Amino acid sequence: MLRRLPWALAGVALLLSACSDGAADAAAQEPALTSLPTVTSAASTTTSPPTTTSTTTTTTTTTTTTTTTLPPTTDARLELIEEVWGDIAPKSVVASGNGLFFAQNMMYRHTITVYDSVGNLVKTISDRVNLADYGIEGYEGTHQGSPVEAVFTSDGAYAYVSNYQMYGDGFNRAGGDGCNLGSWDESFLYRVDTTDLEIDQVIPVGAVPKFLAITPDDTYVLVTNWCTFDMSVVATATGEEVTRVDLGRHPRGIAVTSDGSKAYASVMGGTDIAIVDLGDFSIDWLRDVGRSPRHLVLSPDDDILYVTLNGEGTVIKIDLETGETVGRVATGDAPRSMAISTDGQSLYVVNYNSDTVSKVLTSDMTEVQELPANDKPIGITYDPETGNVWVSTYSGSLMIFGDR
Repeated sequence: MLRRLPWALAGVALLLSACSDGAADAAAQEPALTSLPTVTSAASTTTSPPTTTSTTTTTTTTTTTTTTTLPPTTDARLELIEEVWGDIAPKSVVASGNGLFFAQNMMYRHTITVYDSVGNLVKTISDRVNLADYGIEGYEGTHQGSPVEAVFTSDGAYAYVSNYQMYGDGFNRAGGDGCNLGSWDESFLYRVDTTDLEIDQVIPVGAVPKFLAITPDDTYVLVTNWCTFDMSVVATATGEEVTRVDLGRHPRGIAVTSDGSKAYASVMGGTDIAIVDLGDFSIDWLRDVGRSPRHLVLSPDDDILYVTLNGEGTVIKIDLETGETVGRVATGDAPRSMAISTDGQSLYVVNYNSDTVSKVLTSDMTEVQELPANDKPIGITYDPETGNVWVSTYSGSLMIFGDR
């Protein structure tokens, strides 16, 4: 269900033209969702205009890639243009770069919901699979996942989705947010073909996989495994894990350099960020950057790494030549995920406990806006085609902000 705000028609015209992560320390936790909104029938709650439609039965989709030059974001300001509601509880929302947006609804809904660029529902993908159909032996019957995060190949043809845990026969020791190393059930990635929006691969990884990244040449998908304290490296050519890299307690965020030579991975159960050589998988470190580093994004030139410090409530700017922190800003209470504009001039940050979204200028790490969001904002993505910023909220909504 899409709710258009009063100024949405102009925004739409412009568009068409162009669980909880817990560590041992309580301060490192993302509060678990304890209750979900009651979802009533669309007939009784829809406030969309008659021309807006949605479906959960579409099996094909057509996307058109348009090269768009967006204006600089420094002088632009965020403005809410759309809200999307429905049978969702999205932990994350991720832009494909060619007009599709995937929202991962965890075990609360057992779905991935797919939207077009103006917020219309294209399809609801169930996380139910028969593992034997994908060559996974030793399991009987059907199983359910719990979609957490997603990443797209460079051409948007495929999405890889992590599953926090699996449900069904053979899965009886699920890891949790406060896990120590142990014999936890390992989980799987799903690959979704964005042409027909069907799951076409299931790939074994570690226990409680969370954030994903992909190398620019699409060779590897990287996923941090929260409860096995490592990172799986999956070869896209074979759909198989080729190695794991030990990282430490509760790894989460990943950022890959534009040449694909390195991946930075945050270790949320500590104060460090790993630097993984993607040639030989050796590790160096950025030590003592701050308490419970969570989300990472790189500047377009790979010179700067931006980090949300979950345990300190700040966002920091690290000069990667020196390894020194050269900027810091406090946004709202409990900054979680971030996105960066294509021009690298702006960061967009969701603040979980204060129910806000912030815009930060990267030049001097100044917060220029902090806008209200719906309850429990947790995920965020930047659309490089339109310059819009999408926010996912655990309370059951997606919010679309224009940065004009």
